[in-house]
Amino acid sequence: MSIRVTSSGNFKRTEKFLKKMSRNDIFSVLSHYGEQGVRALASSTPSESGVTAGSWSYEITKRRNVYSISWLNNYGVNGVPIVILLQYGHSTGTGGYVQGRDFINPAIKPIFDQIAESVWKAVTSA
Repeated sequence: MSIRVTSSGNFKRTEKFLKKMSRNDIFSVLSHYGEQGVRALASSTPSESGVTAGSWSYEITKRRNVYSISWLNNYGVNGVPIVILLQYGHSTGTGGYVQGRDFINPAIKPIFDQIAESVWKAVTSA
């Protein structure tokens, strides 16, 4: 039993896409989405003082051939990240409980959707 694969034409579009991606243009694209994510998260973060909302940042990393965007919030009190308490809830010092509010996922979902659409367009139009 044998399998035979034949191809006609050329790989010009594939080569163009791979060459474009190899120039690390992806960092500028990811930076754009990183900044959009920071703005979306900051505007949706519940705030009294605005410190937690103003503490969002992003980081782009590349490990081997995998690129990642991480959104970070560096504000905490006594080592406790306030954004986690707001998202998931927490107990109070007097025995009560403050219900969390899912504000991160709804804020960042449109950014994920834009990234997916942008990547799909880049792949299909190369």
